[in-house]
Amino acid sequence: MQVFQRIGRAPIILVLPALAVLLIVFGVPTVQLFLESLNAPNFSIQNYSSFLGQYANLRVLLQTLEISAIATVICLLVGYPTAYLISTASKRARMVLIVLVVIPYLTSGLARTYSWVVILGDNGLINSALVNWGLISSPLPLIYNRAAVYVGMVHIMLPMMILPLVSVMLGINTSLIAAAKSMGAKPSTAFWRVYFPLSMPGVRSGTLLVFVICLGFYITPAALGGLGDAMLSTFIASQVSTGFNMGSVSASSFVLLAIAVVMLSVFGLNLSGTQDSAPKLRKGFMERFSLLRVVKQYLNELSVASRSKQWSKALYQAQGDGGWSRFAGSLTLTLVIFFLLFPEVVVIIMSFSSDATLQFPPSGFSLQWYGSFFGDEAWYGAAWTSIKIGLAVAALSTVLGTLAAYGLSRIASDFRGWLTMAILAPITIPVIVVGVASYFGLVNLGIIGTETGIVLAHTIGAISYVVVIVSATLANFDRRLEQAAKSMGARPFTAFMRVTLPLIRPGIIGGALFAFIHSFDEVVVTSLVSGYSVRTLPLKMWENIRNEIDPTVAAVASLLTLLPILWMIALYVTWWRARSSSQNTVLEANA
Repeated sequence: MQVFQRIGRAPIILVLPALAVLLIVFGVPTVQLFLESLNAPNFSIQNYSSFLGQYANLRVLLQTLEISAIATVICLLVGYPTAYLISTASKRARMVLIVLVVIPYLTSGLARTYSWVVILGDNGLINSALVNWGLISSPLPLIYNRAAVYVGMVHIMLPMMILPLVSVMLGINTSLIAAAKSMGAKPSTAFWRVYFPLSMPGVRSGTLLVFVICLGFYITPAALGGLGDAMLSTFIASQVSTGFNMGSVSASSFVLLAIAVVMLSVFGLNLSGTQDSAPKLRKGFMERFSLLRVVKQYLNELSVASRSKQWSKALYQAQGDGGWSRFAGSLTLTLVIFFLLFPEVVVIIMSFSSDATLQFPPSGFSLQWYGSFFGDEAWYGAAWTSIKIGLAVAALSTVLGTLAAYGLSRIASDFRGWLTMAILAPITIPVIVVGVASYFGLVNLGIIGTETGIVLAHTIGAISYVVVIVSATLANFDRRLEQAAKSMGARPFTAFMRVTLPLIRPGIIGGALFAFIHSFDEVVVTSLVSGYSVRTLPLKMWENIRNEIDPTVAAVASLLTLLPILWMIALYVTWWRARSSSQNTVLEANA
C-alpha cells in the first residue's frame, strides 16, 4: 500500500525501468562513442577531420543527403494529395483506405524490398511484359541504379508520410474553408490561404520523420542500388562488420546523428516562424512596385461584380461536384494504393512459382518453395529464433513501456516532454546509429552475439512503440473513473487493475503487437549485434537475397505479408471485445 502511495506521489518511478534499459543499452554507449570520436581523454577532432578530409567520405555523405531529400520530396508530393483525398472521403471509405495504407506500413520492409527485386529484375514483371509484347528485345536496366533506390524507399516510407497528414487533416475544421468562400475567396485561394497552413503540422511531422529515417537506410539501397548509390549507413555497417577503427566509426555515426538532430531541432522548432515571415516578405517586396499594385487593384474591382454573383452558388455547391475532379481523385487514390499493395501481390504469386529462378509470370505453379522453407532447418530454425526473440521483446517492452506511459501521463508536461523525447530517441534517429551504439553497449555487457543481447537491442526500440500507443490510449482515458474507485475505498493497485487496466487493454495489446513486429522485422541492428552466431529470419532472408535469390525468399516474404493482416484482425477483435464489455457494463449499471 505504501509503495503505491509513493508511486502516486512520484510517478517518475514508473519510468525509471524503461530509462534504465535505454541508458544501459543505448544512452551510455552513445556517450562513450562520442568520447571515442574525440579521442578521449586527449580530446581532438582528428577523427572528424579525417572523415571530412577524404573526398570519398564527403561524396557518400552528400549522396546520402541527396537521396534522403529527394525520396522525402517525392513522398510529400504523392502523400499530401493522397492524405487529403482520404481525409475528405466518407467515413466508411476513409476507414478502408487507411487500412489499405496501414497494411503495407506494417509489412516487413525486407519483404517489400525483395518485391521490387522481383518486379524490376532482368526477368522480372516489367521486363518480361515488355519482351513478351515485343516492345524491347533485351531487358532494360531497371534495377541496381538510383531510380530503383528511389522507388524502393518511397514505397517503404510513403505510408509514414500519409498517416501523420491524415491525422492532422481530420482535425481541421472544414467550415473555415466555407467561411473563406463566403468572403469571396476562390476554392484554390481558400485552400492555400486556410487549409494548407492548418495542415502544416502534418507536413512538418511527416517530412522530418521520413527524412531522418531515410538517412539511416541500409537494406534498400544495398539491394536495389548500384555501387555508386551507397549511403553513409552502408559505409558504417561495413566498417563495423569487417574490423574497424572505433574512433572512425564513432565519428561517422555522429556526423549522421548530428544531421538528424539539427534537422529535428531547427525545422521542428522554427518552421512556424518561417511560415509567418514568408508572406510578409513577399508582400513588402510587391508593395514596392506601385504600378503593379494599381493594376492589380483595378483588375480586382472589375472582377467583383461577376464574383459576387457566383460566390453563393459555389459556397453551397458540394465539394468535388465536377466529374473531372471526382475522376482525378479516384484515379490518384487507385494509383497510390496500387503502388503500395501490388508489389506484395507479386511476391505472393511468385511464392507459388515452379521455376528455379526469379521469373514473372511463373511458367507453372507449385508449393515446392513453401516445402523448401518448412523442410530446411536453416529456414524454419531462423524463423523459430525470430519468434522466440520477438515474444521476449514483446513481453519485456510491453511491461516497461506500459509502466513508462502510465508514469508519463502523471508527470508535469514540461518534464514529460524531455522524458518522452529520450524514450522515443531509438525510433527517431537513424537506425544505423542505434545499431552501432547498441553494439558497443552489448560489448560492455559481454552479451554480444547472444539471443539475450538481441532481445535487449530490440527492446529499446520496441519500448518506444509501446509508449506511443499506450500514451495515446491513456490520453482518452477519463482519470475521474480511477478517482471515483479510490473514493469508494479501492486501493491504488486495485483501482488500476479493476478500472484503468481493462480500459487501456486494447492499447497495451496493440503496443505488444507492434513490439513483436518491430523485433521480427529488424535487420540492421540485428546484423550488427548478432555476431554471426545468431541467425534470425530477416538475416537469413537478407543473406539469401544477396547471394542466391531463389523463390524460397518469396514464400517467406508472402508469409510475412500475412503478419499485418493477422495484426489487424487481432486488434479489431480486441477492440470489439473491449467495446462490447464496456457496453455491457453500462447496461448493467442502468438496469
